[in-house]
Amino acid sequence: MSVGRLRRQAVAIFRAAVAAADPAAAVERQLRPIDFSSYRDIYVVGAGKAGASMAAAAERVLSKRVTEGLVNVKYGHVAKLKRIEVNECGHPVPDGAGVAGAERIAEIAARAGRGDLVLCLISGGASALLPLPGAPVTLAEKQEATRLLLACGADIHEFNAVRKHLSRIKGGQLARLAWPARVEALLLSDVIGDDPAVIGSGPTAPDASTFADVARILEKYRITRRMPAGVLRRLRQGLRGEVEETPKPGDRTFRDVRNSIVGSNRLALKAAARRARQLGLRTLVLSSEVQGETREIARMHAAIAREIARSGNPLKPPACVISGGETTVTLRGKGLGGRNQEFVLAAAMDICGLAETVVFSAGTDGTDGPTDAAGAVADGSTLARNPNAAAYLDNNDSYHYFQALGDLVKTGPTLTNVMDVRLILVGG
Repeated sequence: MSVGRLRRQAVAIFRAAVAAADPAAAVERQLRPIDFSSYRDIYVVGAGKAGASMAAAAERVLSKRVTEGLVNVKYGHVAKLKRIEVNECGHPVPDGAGVAGAERIAEIAARAGRGDLVLCLISGGASALLPLPGAPVTLAEKQEATRLLLACGADIHEFNAVRKHLSRIKGGQLARLAWPARVEALLLSDVIGDDPAVIGSGPTAPDASTFADVARILEKYRITRRMPAGVLRRLRQGLRGEVEETPKPGDRTFRDVRNSIVGSNRLALKAAARRARQLGLRTLVLSSEVQGETREIARMHAAIAREIARSGNPLKPPACVISGGETTVTLRGKGLGGRNQEFVLAAAMDICGLAETVVFSAGTDGTDGPTDAAGAVADGSTLARNPNAAAYLDNNDSYHYFQALGDLVKTGPTLTNVMDVRLILVGG
C-alpha cells in the first residue's frame, strides 16, 4: 500500500468525521419534535464557529415564528439567513465586534419573559465569540488575559473558569438574563467529556467554579502578576463578595432550562472508524478524550505506529488508529502554527524512516490555531524532505514547515466544531 494511497485514505476518513458532525442536521433532529405553539415570542441567540449553520437549521424549523435573533460567529463562518442576524467577530482573541454582538445577545435574552422561549445555539469557539467583559475589565484587558492563558498551557476547563468570572454572560449568566423565560440550549460539544458547563464557557449551565478557583489557576501557571490591572481588580472584588458569583447548581435560574448535546467528537470518531473499515483498514478508536501537551501526545501516537509496523500490535497492518479530543501547546517560540500541525510535526520526527506510515491531524472546524489550515499530514519520509524539523518545532513554527512541503490540510470553514481528529495509518 503506497504512502500516497494512505494519505488519500486519511483525508477520506477525516471528511467522514466532519460530515457526521453536521450541526444543521443535528439541530433539525432536535427541534422537529418540539411543539412551539404555546410560546408567545421565540428569540434565537448563540455563538460559535457553527453558529450560522445551526441558526439556518433553526430558521428552517421555526420559520416566521422567530421574533428576533442574533448569533456571533468567527469571521468567514457565515450562511445566508432571513430572520436571524449573523455577526462576524474575532477568534481566538475576542474583538470589539464580538463585544457589540454579545451586548445585543444579552439585551435580547433580557427582553424575554414568562411564556417566551429563548433558543440558544452554542458551538465550539463560543467562549471567545461571546465576549462581554464584567467591570472593571476592558476588552483590551480581556484580550491580554486570553493571550496569557493561551500561551501558558492551561487546559480548557481552567481557561473557561477564568473567562466565566471575567464575563457578564458566561457561566450560566445568559440563562440568568433570560429568566423566567424558557431556555432551550442546543450544544455542539468541542470539549472533553461534553460537559454543558464547559462548552462555550456554559452560558446556560450552572457553574461550580468560583473566584477562588480562578485565583488558584492564575497562581498555578504563575501569571497572576502578569494579568492586567482590571482583571486583578475584578478578581479581588469577587473574592471579597463585591461582585456576584456565577449562578450555581440549584439556582432558580435553571428551573426552566434544558441543555442538550446535539453533536460531539465521539460521534465524529465513530463515523471515521466506519469509513476506515470500509477502506479495508483494521481500525481502533483509542479515545475521544485525549488531552495533554501536544508533543507528548504526538510521541505516544508515534510509538503506537512503530509498534504496529514492527510487531502487529495492537493491530496488524493495514491499520488505522483514531483518536480525538483536544491537546494544548505551551508556546516557546515565535513561529506560526496550531496544535494539530504541531502534533503532526512532532510525530513525524518519531516515525522518521518508517515505510508506509502516515500521521494526520486536523480540527473539525477547518481551522487550527491562528492559521488558515485545519492541520497537516506527514509520513515516514517527511524529514528526508526537510531535516530541520526540530528547529521548526522549537520555534512553534509547524505552519511554515508544512507549507513549504505542501502538506498543510486546508478545508476552509466547515461550519462545525467538535474538536480534533487524529489518524495513524500503517500499510502493509
